[in-house]
Amino acid sequence: MPTQEPKIPGPDHPITIEPTGVRVVARVGTHVVADTTRALTLREANYPPVQYIPLDDVDQTLLMDSAAQTYCPYKGDASYYSIALAEGGPADAVWSYREPYDSVAAIAGHVAFYTDRVDVVVGA
Repeated sequence: MPTQEPKIPGPDHPITIEPTGVRVVARVGTHVVADTTRALTLREANYPPVQYIPLDDVDQTLLMDSAAQTYCPYKGDASYYSIALAEGGPADAVWSYREPYDSVAAIAGHVAFYTDRVDVVVGA
């Protein structure tokens, strides 16, 4: 359950979500972790755009639940995954808002990747 009252996106902190419209591939080295044409691009305030990929388009056998959690007053509680590879993979590299706030409900069932740990190619 959310830990606080949600903040509503607005002119001072805009958030938009729209279909990316092209193929998005996430890789760690040579391992394809996700491949989709159904990604959503979330743009929030002055942050770089983030690709949210449907969990169904992720190789879930590579995801290992993490104890890490964070809170965003605009999106809710985030849960994390590490990427489990035989040679070792990045820790806490994937996050998901399992029960996002209503204003960003479209990202439910999607995950995002830290681009400094996973190569995310838009228009692959």
